[in-house]
Amino acid sequence: MRTLKASTEGLDKIRKAREQQGLAIDNPLWLEAASQFLPPVKSKNKLVPGTVSIGTWKRFLKGEAIKAPSFKAFCQVLELNWEEVVAQTPTQRRKKPTPNPYQNWGAAPDVSIFFGRTTELTTLQQWIVKDNCRLVSVLGIGGIGKTSLSVKLAQQIQGEFEYLIWHSLRESPPIQKTLTNLIKFLSNQQEVDLPDTLGEQILRLIHYLRSSRCLLVLDNAESILQPGTHTGNYREGYQGYGELLQRVGELAHQSCLIVTSREQPREIRRLAGDTLPVRSLELTGLELEAKEILTARGIAGSEQEFQQLISLYHGTPMALQMVPATIKATFHGSIAYFLATGTAVFGDICALLTTQFQRLSAVETSLMYWLAINREQVSLAQLQEDMVPRLSQESIIAALDSLACRSLIQSPVGGLGDAGTRGHG
Repeated sequence: MRTLKASTEGLDKIRKAREQQGLAIDNPLWLEAASQFLPPVKSKNKLVPGTVSIGTWKRFLKGEAIKAPSFKAFCQVLELNWEEVVAQTPTQRRKKPTPNPYQNWGAAPDVSIFFGRTTELTTLQQWIVKDNCRLVSVLGIGGIGKTSLSVKLAQQIQGEFEYLIWHSLRESPPIQKTLTNLIKFLSNQQEVDLPDTLGEQILRLIHYLRSSRCLLVLDNAESILQPGTHTGNYREGYQGYGELLQRVGELAHQSCLIVTSREQPREIRRLAGDTLPVRSLELTGLELEAKEILTARGIAGSEQEFQQLISLYHGTPMALQMVPATIKATFHGSIAYFLATGTAVFGDICALLTTQFQRLSAVETSLMYWLAINREQVSLAQLQEDMVPRLSQESIIAALDSLACRSLIQSPVGGLGDAGTRGHG
């Protein structure tokens, strides 16, 4: 079995981390904590938790070679990135990351043709690879490109992980089915008899997230959320996903779960912060890169026409993929003729918006209509004055907050006072 040892710089990091935690070298708590991060071993045809000895722990502290799983487990206990502690041979230093054989891409789409999102990819890579975030959400309206971005990101950072699984929630699988699939894959099909309770099943998943560096992607999470009410609530029978997100975000491990959704699950919203191990990225429309989507589909025009068309659809990739066919078939390929009609919503684009609006509560739907009527930014007081029937300020704030979580409205830095709020589109 492969062995690892700490570098000279790594030993200094280990010493400081151990002193910071304030436990004596011989304290058995080190071993108990490390056992939580070790992969299970077979004993009499049964999987049992892995263990380490005090001798192995002391060799680790001296910079002597020990088995790789134990080395990684001790680094986890000390809250250190093992790759920043380990001593590398010249061959290892020259070796570039290679795609990992333990991968399951499921129904991930082909992203060989991908436009823009350089800033977003850089940010997410920083969060996941450098900052070791445990839970990351990628949010945005339908068609903004969340799924494609998640696949492209996973492809770019796959060499940093021992396991990678991309899993779609589009068909709303029960939480037990999702957990079963994840645990079987991460255990190399060894663990097939799962605990009876949901909490114990989630802890088994956390065990594998601790013992190996895993990248999990759950796409289309809005499918498990309740439509027709304020965002963040789960459909009946799907509340277990909330417990999963909370545990993954709160408990220490060395892996990352990425969730893409049109709506922010409430657990992620509660746990997220700019410097915390749980973070959220909201996607907005493309800018200059959006022109490439149009030209790739045979649309030509002036720079001003391209800018007007992109602005009309707020740079939403899916809408910009749909509109060229109509411009070519109905308007002889002329962007100017199409823009002159003043019509932006039709056919497939109408269906895209309808799907999003069908998820809104009655109050949210009413607010969106009134924001559209105002067209410009409007203050909270003015919005309350305009609406018929008139709603309480508390109801409006709650609905606006929910719409913001759906990426359907913008609030400038000034908040909801004089600066106001406006809708997308």
